[in-house]
Amino acid sequence: MRFDAKQMGLSVLALILTAPALPAQAPTKVAIINIQSAILATKDGEKARTALTAKFEPRAKDLESRGGELQKKRETLNKGANMMSAEAREKLTREIDDFQKKLQWDSEDMQQEVQQEQGKLVNDIGQRMIQVLDEYSKAQGFTIVLDVSTQQSPVLWAANGIDVTQQIIDLYDKKYASGAPAATPAAPAAKPAAPPAAAPKKPAGAK
Repeated sequence: MRFDAKQMGLSVLALILTAPALPAQAPTKVAIINIQSAILATKDGEKARTALTAKFEPRAKDLESRGGELQKKRETLNKGANMMSAEAREKLTREIDDFQKKLQWDSEDMQQEVQQEQGKLVNDIGQRMIQVLDEYSKAQGFTIVLDVSTQQSPVLWAANGIDVTQQIIDLYDKKYASGAPAATPAAPAAKPAAPPAAAPKKPAGAK
């Protein structure tokens, strides 16, 4: 069998010309969001921060006051060490060490509690915000939304106009007025056939 290069070329060209055109791919739409800032900027986030401050502020002030007291003890030891007896100096040194350890433990305990409360706040609001972001992204036709709130974010540069943080905050506040999904107005209840009978009143003096 002989191969006719010319005929073969024409056949390939015919296939190319008659092949159906491939559908054009839709352009990729990308957006960015600072999810941490969005969570804190919502009305629920502001309320939660106010509540956290009110809860931990007394302990924070107490720790600050005790820190000042510790500093005074250290100054007393530094200034009067040469005039103290060895016993008095050793006693004050032990007192300062114990005071500092207790202050550090209490400070770490409070920090741990604050972090737990903040984590719960971020989780509760964050779950609802993800729902809002999901609905918004689908409506806008985004292919991907990147979080830029952490230092480990891979985004080094982004064009103006693709940050949707404020839009998500506004949509969240509109949907969740007080940390819960907006209630759907209930259908009017059917009128009862007759009003319920009133309960009999207790006789005077009855217990």
